Amino acid sequence: MTFKIVRLAQLALDDESSFRHIGVWRDLKDIAARDALPFRIPASKKPVSWARALFLNLTFWSAAEPSDVLMDAHLPADALAHAAWHHLARVAFAPTGIGAEAMFLGEAIASAFDLYLVGRLLTNAPDCDFLATQVPAMAERAQDAGLSDDDFEALLASVAEAPERAFEDLRALLFDATCSLLHARDVDDAAARLTAFDAHRFGCLLHHYELSNWMLFARAFAPTALGRDEAVRAVDHALREAADPIAWLEQHWVAPRLA
Repeated sequence: MTFKIVRLAQLALDDESSFRHIGVWRDLKDIAARDALPFRIPASKKPVSWARALFLNLTFWSAAEPSDVLMDAHLPADALAHAAWHHLARVAFAPTGIGAEAMFLGEAIASAFDLYLVGRLLTNAPDCDFLATQVPAMAERAQDAGLSDDDFEALLASVAEAPERAFEDLRALLFDATCSLLHARDVDDAAARLTAFDAHRFGCLLHHYELSNWMLFARAFAPTALGRDEAVRAVDHALREAADPIAWLEQHWVAPRLA
């Protein structure tokens, strides 16, 4: 199995019609096209399995020069946004260096944006492919954490009611949890640090995200940059204080790149 690098124009964008009403998604698509973000697809016409693509993406991703591995020449619309947010985080933090906290913030923004999309699409495109895969996976993790079906439905309703606030609540949780876990001394310490987040609004979804890969990647590839990053913390603080964190990112990250 070998791969070739392709750009957005060479890919079929799946489920695009469900996302077109979301202005920031359209801007992220424009950035992916203008900045020629790379994607890897099989060099032959034979597609790679979903499990193989997932393994390669989770295990061998690169903070410096990424390119998502796709099963074939199809790119899900949500995956486009995920890749674009990673790109914008690299642009923002490259001047000061991509340390562990920069990796975590980029991952937290990209992952929390998925929840923002859930909130927007539950109202505007409830039958889209993204929700058909994302919501059951979230429900399974919530059930594992002890959430009832009714409580999960209520949680989804709150996300649909205020997607921007849901984004920021989850982003802050993911960033706080990973920054804390990075310095855990052992299993008991890590378990205690995780328990501290159980009461969070989205604590039941914490294990929906591949946090172990975030942690292992940071320990392996940023061993000399595991401390506090003031540039990252400034963005983190600004997002926590913003009335609309999505609008803040549009103003400070998205619009300058489009310009």
